[in-house]
Amino acid sequence: MPKHVFVTGGVVSSLGKGLTASSLGRLLKARGLRVTLQKLDPYINVDPGTMNPYEHGEVFVTDDGGETDLDLGHYERFIDENLSRNSNATTGSIYQAVLAAERRGDYLGKTVQVIPHITDEIKRRISRVAIDDVDVVITEVGGTVGDIEILPFLEAIRQYRNDAGRGNVCYIHVTLVPFIGPAGEQKTKPTQHSVTELRSRGIQPDLIVCRSEQPLSEELKVKVSNMCDVDERAVVNAADASNIYELPLILHDEGLDAVVCDLLDLETPEPDLSSWLGLVQRVEESVEPVRVGLIGKYVQLADAYLSVVESLKHAGFHHRADVVIDWIQAEDVEGLLAVDRLSELDAIVIPGGFGTRGFEGKIAAARYAREEQVPCLGLCLGLQAMTVEFARHGLGLVEANSTEFDPTTRHPVIDLMVDQRDVTDLGGTMRLGAYYAVLSPGSKVAEAYGEPVVSERHRHRYEFNSAYRKRFEEAGFVCSGTSPDQRLVEFIELADHPYWVATQAHPEFKSRPDRPHPLFRELIAAALRHRRTRSGTASPVRGAVEPSGAQTLGAVETVD
Repeated sequence: MPKHVFVTGGVVSSLGKGLTASSLGRLLKARGLRVTLQKLDPYINVDPGTMNPYEHGEVFVTDDGGETDLDLGHYERFIDENLSRNSNATTGSIYQAVLAAERRGDYLGKTVQVIPHITDEIKRRISRVAIDDVDVVITEVGGTVGDIEILPFLEAIRQYRNDAGRGNVCYIHVTLVPFIGPAGEQKTKPTQHSVTELRSRGIQPDLIVCRSEQPLSEELKVKVSNMCDVDERAVVNAADASNIYELPLILHDEGLDAVVCDLLDLETPEPDLSSWLGLVQRVEESVEPVRVGLIGKYVQLADAYLSVVESLKHAGFHHRADVVIDWIQAEDVEGLLAVDRLSELDAIVIPGGFGTRGFEGKIAAARYAREEQVPCLGLCLGLQAMTVEFARHGLGLVEANSTEFDPTTRHPVIDLMVDQRDVTDLGGTMRLGAYYAVLSPGSKVAEAYGEPVVSERHRHRYEFNSAYRKRFEEAGFVCSGTSPDQRLVEFIELADHPYWVATQAHPEFKSRPDRPHPLFRELIAAALRHRRTRSGTASPVRGAVEPSGAQTLGAVETVD
């Protein structure tokens, strides 16, 4: 029977519950345990798929097509396991399931209530991921203790200890120890109040992870231990780190994984953290600057492109390069503004999105990259922008466009798939999750992946219009990857360009800190070459290796 770890948070949001859960997962996996993670979100949306990126950040897509919380991206990157739609449950999806059961008569006419019906459904969601080939399930409860929306989840995880057995469940509470400038000291009172609130809901934390700017003194740890009724060694300090990938090592040094194993009676060897130590060392050695322009629609909120940013960093670690991201609002590069905003970049990334706003700016960026030989990677809508750009300025089809933005365009080089035209529920027409693609031998994409067939995650509705494929290819535009039936174009590139590559997928969702995604890895390699050529140096790319094979799947954002 799997053991369960529940992670809650208090005082303020964005303390790092997701990173704490992810780091613990990595540490337990390094001890030889089979680990999975799950996020319980208190918002009433059924999933984040319809939420504005400014509200929620990116929508992370799983292999099976689940539109999930961005914390699942952290989970996958840290434990290096592909999760499923079952790893994210929201208040909306839980109530939806309960109401559907009530309509079917499953409750035999009983009054449907939060307890037991909602809490039972929450427990069922937790049990779905507690399968036989998992040793430990780590479940993060979104929100903070004290939020009204979180109460059914707290009651459910309180009950879960009785259902699973007291020795099979432990609770971790992440809280804040702020530094008060005028007083010149760190204060534990917010932690004490947060734990008091949690205990009022029937949950006594077994461990407390104290977030702070600077390390806590032993004296403060003893104070938290005494005031919150936890063992001294179960007060763990997660002080601010220079990068998130140091966190597992910090928490291990604080004894987090050892205490969890003791509480759950897990007999394991000491964790093998050699590969993670090597990763952190590579991060510290990544000093050669490379400037990448991210041409986005939602650049005011970095979380809207979280996986893209992390993928660029992973590729930088691989090459010992310090990737500096230039956040560029897509509208700011429309027309003649493109040269001013893009002239100092070593590479360009054109990520996904929905809606017409900024599309012309993405096209302008694609044109600049193509004409000035700047390495460029397009993702989902980025592929569509690059396709429209080439049609207009490479083929002379000046009115070319996507039917998403101009339904009456004379040259619909981007269009809906044929079997979507008569569907009125647009929410049901997207390609979601993993799809295979066959790569063209000798193409840049095939050389990057090192495999003839790859799988990527998708989240989009519009496609390259294959009716124009012959005209494109005759002009040097390479459709370097297609669906197995050859109906859909999955990858494009230019044969005579250092790196002008795009995919209809979202490869950023499968990049790992110690195994960067091939497309991002080769983008940074090309960016370093471009930078050195501009600066008059010709040193080799440090840490570069031969393409290491396929390992992917892709996505987009949501609201304009």
